[in-house]
Amino acid sequence: MDLQKAMMASASGLRAQSVRMRVISENIANQNSVASEPGADPYRRKIVTFATELDRASDVNLVKASGVDFDQKEFGKKYDPGNPAADPSGYIKTSNVNGMIEMMDMRQAQRTYQSNLSALEASRRMATMTLDLLR
Repeated sequence: MDLQKAMMASASGLRAQSVRMRVISENIANQNSVASEPGADPYRRKIVTFATELDRASDVNLVKASGVDFDQKEFGKKYDPGNPAADPSGYIKTSNVNGMIEMMDMRQAQRTYQSNLSALEASRRMATMTLDLLR
């Protein structure tokens, strides 16, 4: 049944965006972290990558979170000579997480999640209406 395939595709989108939201939440929670000692790295931003996957049993292309990679962007620096993690010139490394980018990513993830949820609900309503017609 095609409605079942539509529900499967929407459900896979919901799962993928849930993973993305979890990673974005981790990034936001750690955006103000700094290195713990001289030469150490602070929290590094994580990025979710997606891939399509064919469900051979139902012949449906599904989306999945294929992995979580680290953003290779440079760390920030903050002048804090009194900090024990400061280098000889008085700078500490700060996280490479940008709160504005994370908020934009979160909004996009929320919208995509909502779109998948709406498609899932529409498919369910259509299936219910079809069953009601057959009674």
